[in-house]
Amino acid sequence: MTFQTRIRAPRLTSTALIAGGAGFIGSHLCDALLQRGHRVICLDNLFTGTIANIRPLLNHPKFRFVEHDVREPLDIDEPVDRIYSLACPASPRHYQKDPIGTMNTCVIGTMNMLELARRKSARVLQASTSEVYGDPEIHPQPESYFGNVNPIGPRACYDEGKRAAETLMFDYHRQHGIEIKVARIFNTYGPRMLENDGRVVSNFIVQALRGEPITIYGRGTQTRSFCFVDDLVRGLQLLMESPAEVTGPCNLGNPHEVTIEAIAREVLSYTRSASPLRFEAMPKDDPKRRKPVIDIAERSLGWRPRVPLKDGLQATIAYFALRIATDAPALTPAISAGRTGRTARGRLTLAERT
Repeated sequence: MTFQTRIRAPRLTSTALIAGGAGFIGSHLCDALLQRGHRVICLDNLFTGTIANIRPLLNHPKFRFVEHDVREPLDIDEPVDRIYSLACPASPRHYQKDPIGTMNTCVIGTMNMLELARRKSARVLQASTSEVYGDPEIHPQPESYFGNVNPIGPRACYDEGKRAAETLMFDYHRQHGIEIKVARIFNTYGPRMLENDGRVVSNFIVQALRGEPITIYGRGTQTRSFCFVDDLVRGLQLLMESPAEVTGPCNLGNPHEVTIEAIAREVLSYTRSASPLRFEAMPKDDPKRRKPVIDIAERSLGWRPRVPLKDGLQATIAYFALRIATDAPALTPAISAGRTGRTARGRLTLAERT
């Protein structure tokens, strides 16, 4: 099979708005779109995103940063062609900190992005998640699987919130004719992950580099499929620029399945760490297996992951090793206290709402 590498775009001067653009995935997407010559509006409330992720872009003539919470209405007085709706804390440690806020971000935030897309006649991509499958009873998971989600559990604010966001996307598509794309993102890793977000790869690497015990929940036999961030960002762009009839949902993830304990031992090997393994109780509703079926992405987008796990882990280890070696402050979420609509260098004017 020949895989598509060229990403179609509407025109060279198009403008993309990335909600959650200062986050882990969003900041890499900002980089990629700027490199392709697009104007980029980065929208973020800095709850889990950080200015450090986008600092090199702040003086770029085609880059704008707006500090804004997607739960609040937004209008922009310039054309917008593409909206990437990525704004939402994605790790249990962060989305469970304010579960009602997480649900509101998924539902109200998505609706606000869809309303903006309707006013601007823009195409919108929703960053959904493999968590819509819950603790799956079908393995691996195709997009046709409706999932096994606990609607009243501690993870429901995120799992059900993302499911509701998908519903809104398709209802706006059917009722208002909005061009939509829904990406179901599986476990993604790479540079710019937060050190303290509780995710498997970042946890293991930071603990190994610091010589701390490697924390494994359960027996370590549960599985995940890890996709390097560069592959994921390429997939998001291909999905966004795919023909209008390709709406998704579309799984974007690496079908290479590996146990949690195996990942821990690979990290120990690559870091040459003597950290011991420490096993703790499994969190409630934590999925036991996770692996995407990516037939739709292969067929419709010509996409599949390219970065081997070994290479991706080593790049991520190098990132965290540099941060720790230079004693850089930990990248922790800075909870924003209602600073809606602030811009970097005043480059973007938000239309006043009455």
